[in-house]
Amino acid sequence: MGGGSDRTRDAVARIVLERGPQSAAALAEQLGLSPAAIRRHLDALVDDGLLVECEPRRVVRRGRGRPARTYAITDAGRAVFPHGYDDLATTALRYLRTHGGEDAVVAFAEHRAESLAQSLSVDVDPEAPDAERAESLAESLTSHGYAATTESAAAGVQLCQHHCPVAHVAAEFPELCEAETRAFERVLGTYVQRLATIAHGDGVCTTHIPVPPPRQTVKMTARSGRT
Repeated sequence: MGGGSDRTRDAVARIVLERGPQSAAALAEQLGLSPAAIRRHLDALVDDGLLVECEPRRVVRRGRGRPARTYAITDAGRAVFPHGYDDLATTALRYLRTHGGEDAVVAFAEHRAESLAQSLSVDVDPEAPDAERAESLAESLTSHGYAATTESAAAGVQLCQHHCPVAHVAAEFPELCEAETRAFERVLGTYVQRLATIAHGDGVCTTHIPVPPPRQTVKMTARSGRT
């Protein structure tokens, strides 16, 4: 296999990791290659267990025919990318739990989340509209290695983290996920609900951010007449 093919496959896997499930056509457009060439790389990545074919997201159908196949990253594919000293962090937290108890683990998770909240708050304007704050939070998370995006959802916005630098550690210590959720609440100034996490085996960390509907302006029509 040539080096060029390896680089292209790495690029394909990274796009799927950072932007979520992708079709061959979407990947071809982003990488400037033909869909046929992209499909060959996708087939190889699926054979290697790094990607998996998945059901496309439900969208409004605008034509006939079956929706395009999409591909998502697997746990094995995610493991190819750096995870930041997972073994060392896990060992340290186990030691902390053994000698300090569960309260010590919770305190550490809260300390880490507070530091994360302070870093994220720099990029989020507290006076901005709710949806705009959510988008700014996603952009800031991406800069911290979480590959985050947002998408509209019923009565709000869903924050999707396609990569988690501490997923393997959080699988054993869910306190990290719980504290991170509370950090999002502090940054956004609103309640949020964690729906799924990579650490628990889901493909994406998903957090629902409620966004109130815009206020309806009632126009009053004056009636003129004689009394």
